[in-house]
This record gives sequence, C-alpha cells and structure tokens, in this order.
Amino acid sequence: MLEKIANLSKTLSPNFRRILGNTAWLFSEKVFQLGLGLLVGVWVARYLKPEGFGIINYSLAYVGLLEPFSRLGLNNIIVRDLARDPSQKEETLGSAFVLRIIASLISFCIIVSTILWVKRDSPATQWAVAFFSLGSVVSSFGIIEFWFQSQVEAKYVVWARNSAYIFINIVKVTLIQLKAPLIAFVIALVLEQALAYIGMVFVYQWRGNLLRAWKVSLVRAKSLLQQSWPLIISGFVIFIYMRVDQIMLGSMKGVEAVGIYSAAVKVSEMWYFVPISIVQSVFPSVVQAKDISQAVYNQRIQKIFNLMVLVGYGVAIPITFIAPQLILFMYGANYAPAASMLTILVWSGVFASLGVARETCLTTEGLMKFSAATAAIGAGINVVLNFLLIPQYSGTGAAIATVVSQIFAVYLSSALYPQTRSIFIRQTKALTLLGLVKPLLGFFKT
Repeated sequence: MLEKIANLSKTLSPNFRRILGNTAWLFSEKVFQLGLGLLVGVWVARYLKPEGFGIINYSLAYVGLLEPFSRLGLNNIIVRDLARDPSQKEETLGSAFVLRIIASLISFCIIVSTILWVKRDSPATQWAVAFFSLGSVVSSFGIIEFWFQSQVEAKYVVWARNSAYIFINIVKVTLIQLKAPLIAFVIALVLEQALAYIGMVFVYQWRGNLLRAWKVSLVRAKSLLQQSWPLIISGFVIFIYMRVDQIMLGSMKGVEAVGIYSAAVKVSEMWYFVPISIVQSVFPSVVQAKDISQAVYNQRIQKIFNLMVLVGYGVAIPITFIAPQLILFMYGANYAPAASMLTILVWSGVFASLGVARETCLTTEGLMKFSAATAAIGAGINVVLNFLLIPQYSGTGAAIATVVSQIFAVYLSSALYPQTRSIFIRQTKALTLLGLVKPLLGFFKT
C-alpha cells in the first residue's frame, strides 16, 4: 500500500504537489478553527443568548457595509500581479498598503458617525460597531497574506492566524467564566484580528522580507485603482446580497431575530473555507495557465467549477436532513427556529462556491466589470425579496431571499453577457455533474 502511495506521488507534477500542500495547510487551519469554534464559538453564542449574539452579528454586518471600500477590491489583483512579477513586490505591497490605510480610515469615520444616529437607543451596538470599525483599519496589514498566497506558501499565514485564534479562544472561555459583558467579547474579536496580523508581519520579516523596503508609487497606486474599481462596486453589491438580510432583519424584527438567523448562517457557512482555500491555492496556477495556452486554461477552470459543485452538493444534501438536530445540538433550544432557515441557507453554498471560482475567471481574463454588473442583479433581487418576505416570514424569508439572489448573481446572470457566457456554460456543466466522471486526481496535472 505504501509503495502504491509513493508511486502515485511521483506521478503528480511538482506544481500540483505544491498546490496540494498549500491547500492542505489552508484546510488544516480552517478545520482546526472549525473544531475550536464549535466548542468555544457555540459556547459564546449560548452565553450571550440570541439578543447579545444578534448585536454582534448586526454590528459586523453594519461595518461590512463599507468593507468593500476599505479593501478597495485589491485582493485578487495583488495576488495576480505578485504571481506574475514577484520582483515588483515592494512597490505593489507598499502602494496597496497606503491605499488600504486611507480607505479604511475614511470608512471608520463614516461608519462611526452614522451608527451614532442609526442606533441612538442602543449604546451596546454603537460601541460594538466602533470597535469592529477599528479592526478594519488594522486589517490593512492583511495585504502581507497576499504575498504568501502568490508564492503558494499558506503555512506561514496559518501559523500566525492559529496562534492568535488559540490565544483569543482561551480569553473567551475566561470571559464566560467571569460572566463578562458583551463589549468584552467584541474587544476579544478585534484583538484576535490584530494579533493575527502582527504574527504575519513577524513571519514576513522572518522570511527575509522587510516592511521598510516597501515603496509607494503614485503611478502604481493609480494603476491598482483603475483595475480595482469594478471590484469595489462588485464588493458593495455582493455584500448587499450576502449580508444586507441581517441589517434589514434587525431593522424590521429586532436583534434577537438577527441572533437566531445568524446561528443558521454560521452553520451554513462553516464549510466555506473549503472552496476559498482551494481557489486561493490554485489562483496563481490559473494565471500562469492563461499564459501557457487557452486550452490548458479552459481545462483548469472547468476542473475548478466541477470541484466546487461536488463539494457543495456533498455538504448541502446531508445538512438539509439533519438541520433540526444540528441546531439543537450546537446552539440549544433558544435557537431552535434557526433549523428551518438552515435547510434553505445551506443551498446558497453551492452557488457561493461557484461564485468564488467565477471571480478567478473574471480576474484572470480582465472582466472584473462583469463581477459588479452581475452582483448588482443579485443585490437588487435580494433587497426586494427581503422587503417582501421578512415582514411575514422573518428569518425564513431572509433565507429564501439569500438563496434566490445567489443563484441569479453568480450563475444565471452570467448568461446575459456574451463575454461571460462561456463561464455560464462551464458552471452549467458543473451543476449538472457533466465532466465529473473523470477522476479528480488529475487536477492540474496537465
């Protein structure tokens, strides 16, 4: 048996082995965090009850309104450029960092000033939003992660994140034992993010890279913004169809309804690290494939779509049948209504996975403007459906709106434009399981 495994490893290309190892590191990080989160995260949700849990998730959603602006849609662009030309990393990272700092500070001022007016009767929500907004400023250092992504070296990011995650979860358990107030848990979440980025900075420099070597170029910054503006707009509309449901639910039904709905969201999305980890690992290889030949590129993209759907079905089908037992086991009787929402929300993951893969296509082919256009369709549908369904069906209505808008945004809308119709065809093949008969073991071997 060992001999067969050894022979098999020899048949895999060096590029594939590197991607496989990188994906394994990303998987190990998320599996570890998922396991610890099921213990501590659920314990925190039970301790805070739906109302406190709802305040945290409402605040995160509110801060997320301007997150696309603070991030400037640069993520994939930075990874792409670093993969193509690592020699320009100082200029790329330095220019992107300054852009992110400026944008996040502007976002912080807007978010804090508006929440003081929107939630005048809820000081707890105001404080939570203020602290989470501060965390978005600190996240500007997250561009270091994109360097490791471009080099397919996720293990260093995993070291930093897991160290912070372990420490903060110990803090959370201590806070529960001390019967700490809600704001203490908010600060802990922000501190976790800050510690993770401090760790990335340390590892980045330990690997022989220097922050002081970063250069700021106005020409480079302008170029980045010219490429990213469609992704900024796309980020806004994607947020609308992904998270506006929690804001609208909180406004129409209150934060307790948000807490119950958020429990269903957390469970339905707890496996999203799988498609994200895979795509993060293969993205540099996809960019390189485009330079090799169109045939190689098409083959790799189809394999990504196939794998995304396979994973999505593998999660959605069983959870649909065990949702009530899963919610009761994890969150307790206070969150029982979340079960019906979960049976619906879990199917949005199939299309969310397709969306992650589609962004790879759009970025590689320079079609980022269609990301904004198609996401806008989903955002409009989501807002209208939430407005119509939440008053009568509460969280269940929000769940329906999320799935329907997801289907339109990342799948059906691709058929509307000639430039993206090939993506629609690839997605259809994947959804109908065409092409999955070939062994997935040959993934990126070509």
